[in-house]
Amino acid sequence: MHLSTHNWMRAEPLAVTLKRIKKYGYESIEISGEPAQYDVHETRALLKEHGIRCWGAVTLTLGERNLAARDEGQRARSVDYVKSVITMVSELDGEIVTLVPATVGKVVPDGTEEEEWTWVVDATKECFAHAQKRGVRIAVEPLNRFETYFFNRAAQALALADAVSPECGVCLDAFHLNIEEEDMYEAIRLAGKRLFDFHVADNNRFAAGLGQLDWPKIIGTLKEIGYDGAVTNEFVAPVDRTPASKYPDMVERNPVDIPPEQLKFIQDHGSSLLTEKFYDDQMRITAETILPLIK
Repeated sequence: MHLSTHNWMRAEPLAVTLKRIKKYGYESIEISGEPAQYDVHETRALLKEHGIRCWGAVTLTLGERNLAARDEGQRARSVDYVKSVITMVSELDGEIVTLVPATVGKVVPDGTEEEEWTWVVDATKECFAHAQKRGVRIAVEPLNRFETYFFNRAAQALALADAVSPECGVCLDAFHLNIEEEDMYEAIRLAGKRLFDFHVADNNRFAAGLGQLDWPKIIGTLKEIGYDGAVTNEFVAPVDRTPASKYPDMVERNPVDIPPEQLKFIQDHGSSLLTEKFYDDQMRITAETILPLIK
């Protein structure tokens, strides 16, 4: 196992992110799933300069991106988007694309269970075929019920993976597991060898170590099943807008440029643009919590 991180949680130059995570002992990054933001040659050079490898990317399934959409054209455009993320990861020598099939934040379905299952399976098969050609693995990720109606548990993600290919895997996230699973450790065991990626944030979605989750037991269960991939930091710190706030200086008041869709995505997660100091602290705390357990 090794420590990785996403970078979609704060809009900042990639070089700034890479310098920070190298300092704290991260070995890789899951690049934000927005291929238009990254020139492949420049990104490869930055990764090499800072000694960080690309582990993969997560699809930012926002706006009109939805493999479960009733509209065939919308599904086709969503497939094209996922393929573009797969291509980017391949060109950056990455291994994994974490696929969230339905629009994050959408909690009302477009069709019957049977219709949507057919749409999603067919679309994911097309994405998977492209991934195989590019030498990238697909890991289907369940989210909690407040972010998607489509599926929320490990068993459901495995059902989609099974419908696509024995070589399709799943990604699990400790924050979502804590909400949705009867037993999060059994969910990890259920995924077993099909677990291709694992995301971490504490039960309150702050950095690992700032909540109630039992990280020694979680990492121990990953070791038990022989998991040898990334443990990927994905905190989404909730903003407290009251006088009770423990972190009054966490919100960036002078934000850098950020696409409105990405800003909405962050805000829809109950967060906001975070100050560099607060963000840096969250990165450090995750590393201090997880690294001693995986080494």
